[in-house]
Amino acid sequence: MYKNLKAKVKESFFSVIPIVIIVLLLSCTIVPISYYTIGLFLVGAVLLICGMGLFTLGADIAMMPMGEKVGAQLTKSRNIVFLILISLLFGIMITVAEPDLQVLATQVPSVPNMTLILSVAIGVGIFLVLALLRILFQISLVKLIVFFYVIVFLLAYFSPTRFLAVSFDSGGVTTGPITVPFIMALGLGVASVRGDKNAQEDSFGLIALCSIGPIMAVLLLGLFFGVSSDDYAVEMESSVNSIKEIFYLFFHGFPHYFKEVAVALSPIVIFFFIFQRAALKLPKNYIRKIYVGIIYTYLGLVLFLTGVNVGFMPVGNHIGKSIAELSFNWILVPLGIIIGMFVVIAEPAVHVLNKQVEEITSGVITKKSMLISLSCGVGISVGLAMIRVLTGIPVWYFLIPGYSIALILSHFVPKIFTAIAFDSGGVASGPMTATFLLPLAMGACQTLGGEIMTDAFGIVAMVAMTPLVTIQILGLIYTLNQNKNISKAHISEEENEDIIEF
Repeated sequence: MYKNLKAKVKESFFSVIPIVIIVLLLSCTIVPISYYTIGLFLVGAVLLICGMGLFTLGADIAMMPMGEKVGAQLTKSRNIVFLILISLLFGIMITVAEPDLQVLATQVPSVPNMTLILSVAIGVGIFLVLALLRILFQISLVKLIVFFYVIVFLLAYFSPTRFLAVSFDSGGVTTGPITVPFIMALGLGVASVRGDKNAQEDSFGLIALCSIGPIMAVLLLGLFFGVSSDDYAVEMESSVNSIKEIFYLFFHGFPHYFKEVAVALSPIVIFFFIFQRAALKLPKNYIRKIYVGIIYTYLGLVLFLTGVNVGFMPVGNHIGKSIAELSFNWILVPLGIIIGMFVVIAEPAVHVLNKQVEEITSGVITKKSMLISLSCGVGISVGLAMIRVLTGIPVWYFLIPGYSIALILSHFVPKIFTAIAFDSGGVASGPMTATFLLPLAMGACQTLGGEIMTDAFGIVAMVAMTPLVTIQILGLIYTLNQNKNISKAHISEEENEDIIEF
């Protein structure tokens, strides 16, 4: 166990260190940052590294097996009504528990927090049911995605403009560190019972469909609620002037996140153990292992969220404000690209997805190729988001072409690449995006005098969109190379036949 934890922490270190180096370089050059604020950031980075290591280990030994066992049992029961009801309940519970959603809800004025959270949770629950039924009945994922996104853009046309960015952001934040391992494992469990050759490929796509539900739910809310930026206030960065204040901020943050993560995880854990007593009947040794994994997951999420929210958010906001004040503030665009490329590597759920992709595809799609594709996609999206902050271009002008290209590509690549691409979009937009990139955009937007709700919000939506294109381009390259190799093999066979005839 110690060796596994050491390996996970080492992996986390190499994931986080690039963004630390970028921030330190900026502090020494164009963005002066006080030593104490840098200290706050570095303590946050250490907590982030340890938290990611614990979380990914916990996901491996507890969260993933729990989801797979529940999914397999639901399918074995052969009771469609039971599957629908439990999946709906399961989807609602894990979404209400998602910390990222609660953070977003507090930042959206004019809509009560619980109204937004429950609407999004019901949207995820309904689409989780649809996603599992799709696996069971082998319905085309591409057709479902095209159908539902057409409905999404029709709803978006009638919803208030200021609600558009928030609705697409909600689709990204619901697929966070708690939701992703469970949803993906649930799909694997359902697919494993089916047993045919396409079952494992069909296990992907759950996150893709579950990301659509929140968008539709929030767009429907937009028909009844108005969103205004008039009473919106950006949270100012923490002012740190001593080492004592650094420790105070973290010790003040820990109790909050201990409670928040406990509230987030407890419904899922309680649900699983009730399900265990009623249906699963797993051996005691297996359950003890899951207990240990839950503890790792809990501690990992507490460390991760404390480090990111207390240490990273203030620095992100400060960097955004400082760069926007420069005469060459256009540097936000290339800087956003670089930061975006490295930030996605630090997302815990990205590593869960990449590991599963490599296992399911038997190494055809490696973790390295997935990371490169995701990094390029997120880098481009953050660069485009910074262009929006500088110019005020509506998010609509980026989302329609982006999703159109993604949906067109889905007809020319193997379906597994489409499923992975749409899953990756939801996974890439995790806690790091909401707590570092969004404050960066908000800080710059505030300094430039832009409108927060339309110009800064939407960055999560942009991050969730571009991987849909880049991963499918990876699939297109894979398909072209495969066809090229087949053609070469065919030509070689013909040449051999000619030699034999001669």
